[in-house]
Amino acid sequence: MDEAQRHGSSALPSRDLDMESLKALSHPLRVQLLDALSVYGPATASGLGERLGESSGATSYHLRQLERHGFVREQEGRGTGRERWWERVPGSINIGSSHLERTPAGRAASQLIYREFRASQQRLLNDFIERGDDELPPDWADISEVRAANARLTIDQMREFVASVNELIEHYVVAYRDQDAPGARPVHIEFDAFAVVDAAVQTPGDAS
Repeated sequence: MDEAQRHGSSALPSRDLDMESLKALSHPLRVQLLDALSVYGPATASGLGERLGESSGATSYHLRQLERHGFVREQEGRGTGRERWWERVPGSINIGSSHLERTPAGRAASQLIYREFRASQQRLLNDFIERGDDELPPDWADISEVRAANARLTIDQMREFVASVNELIEHYVVAYRDQDAPGARPVHIEFDAFAVVDAAVQTPGDAS
């Protein structure tokens, strides 16, 4: 899995996690902190604590651990000695390295991180569904879209589809991730494409 919270200049940086960094990230609050910095931008430990319902002591500790393993960093030119501003280190992270997921420890760590990222994404979606029409400006509510679709694809067709969508997402993320244009606001872009595990595979000779 490529946890695609990306930005960069021309080529998007991507990081493959080793076992040490994978295990360092595999804590529910650390995943939540990393995701909050991705979605909302730089913040202080106290601000993150307020957002996530945690003490500033807990968020400070886990931010320092994330910093130690290269997931977050102090934002330059902002904050004071008493209150640091944190930002996510630019680039995507590849959680699901195949050689790590073959080990019980690697698989357990990866699954915890997947679940926490997914839970954070689901909270954003639920919040939009429940409050979007009432609290967003009408134009933003109208232009937003929640969509699912189903198809039957071969593995080559699936590979082509995923590559095409990722290319489109990367174009917009690279161009606009950090813009401060009037009217810009955080936008969550989510894309899932996966094989249905318990479905039958079409084989040669099957009826179309």
